Amino acid sequence: MADLAARDVERATFVFSIYDFDGSGVIDAVNVGDMLRALNLNPTLAAIEKLGGTKKKNEKKLKLDEFLPIFSQCKKDKEQGTFEDFIECLKLYDKDENGKMMAAELSHTLLSLGERLENGEADEVLTDCMDKEDDDGFIPYGPFLKKMMA
Repeated sequence: MADLAARDVERATFVFSIYDFDGSGVIDAVNVGDMLRALNLNPTLAAIEKLGGTKKKNEKKLKLDEFLPIFSQCKKDKEQGTFEDFIECLKLYDKDENGKMMAAELSHTLLSLGERLENGEADEVLTDCMDKEDDDGFIPYGPFLKKMMA
């Protein structure tokens, strides 16, 4: 692949081999998003679908030579959010400019903005990634983002 560095091809091949569960040389397209995230990319669900990922198992299979262009295209995509981008967004809710926001506002944001999460998904993210609220209902959003993006 001419537009990917040899190191990128090596990393993509390694991730592909992990998701090639039966060693057949093909992966299920439902895993494309997870594979791209394993390669330190942050595609949206819409971007994953646009690139060839699917929502249902066994809908589509991909070979390595079909996955590499997907990886390359996603790597070029500038619409991915970075940690710094997300911090800037959450600063809008940081009224005291102390690195904290109300936990209820974070929950509302996950449920209502952008690619909305379902209630169960939001609860799982908050349980797994959010620090305990202080007495006033605030949480530090920096550690939350680090855990969520890890």
